[in-house]
Amino acid sequence: MASGSYDARRGELTTYFDRTAVEAWSRLTSDAPVSRIRATVRAGRNAMRATLLSWLPADMTGMRLLDAGCGTGALSVEAARRGAEVVAIDVSPTLIGLARERLPTISGAGRIEFRVGDMLDPALGRFNHVVAMDSLIHYRAADIARALAVLGARTDGSVLFTVAPRTALLTLMHAAGQFFPRGDRSPAIVPVTEGGLRRRISSEKALDGFAWAQSRRINSGFYLSNAVALTRTLPPPSAGEATLRSGGGGGAAAPGMRT
Repeated sequence: MASGSYDARRGELTTYFDRTAVEAWSRLTSDAPVSRIRATVRAGRNAMRATLLSWLPADMTGMRLLDAGCGTGALSVEAARRGAEVVAIDVSPTLIGLARERLPTISGAGRIEFRVGDMLDPALGRFNHVVAMDSLIHYRAADIARALAVLGARTDGSVLFTVAPRTALLTLMHAAGQFFPRGDRSPAIVPVTEGGLRRRISSEKALDGFAWAQSRRINSGFYLSNAVALTRTLPPPSAGEATLRSGGGGGAAAPGMRT
């Protein structure tokens, strides 16, 4: 079950991305001029997106990809250009609207379905790959691990995601960020340690078939984020095995969490 703190943070994120900082986020994710500080964030996000894309197959024809917390859809577009069938989902109707407005013509077999809602919704189906770029960085390690478990249970290839590393530099940047106008600040990022996150992940039964394959840190001015690839090494359990692992089929499903 999602915690009260998680629900509160999700509400903050929805308000921020859908109302408070629409103009700022629209400019940041475009080619429009931005401040020097925000330019470093833009460069960092571009580098992170390139890193995550480099961990995906060059040819994704016939594959399904979930872009969990897609924002304005830049990663979705690149995956679709590789032939993927992309489900791009975000909690913000405004960001999804921007993504649809900016959607270029995509030749070949790839396509994108933009949705507003819950990235953990089981109705989305199974995927070959899942990418959650900077959509889990506002949550506690326990919530991150649980979200990864829910995503991993319906992923046949890899789950790629980012977290905020717990460093002195990030703490300093958070302090400096308090000088931004209050209405222009994003909800606080929650730094996590790699060791702590690994322990949380290892305790999630749904992730038993995955290995921590690789990680890479991107540091660009006011952007600091760590990419992680969880790669499936064992085939997903059958429906019967999944029921046994969960301790029986009589319990209610855990509520979904949004990016």
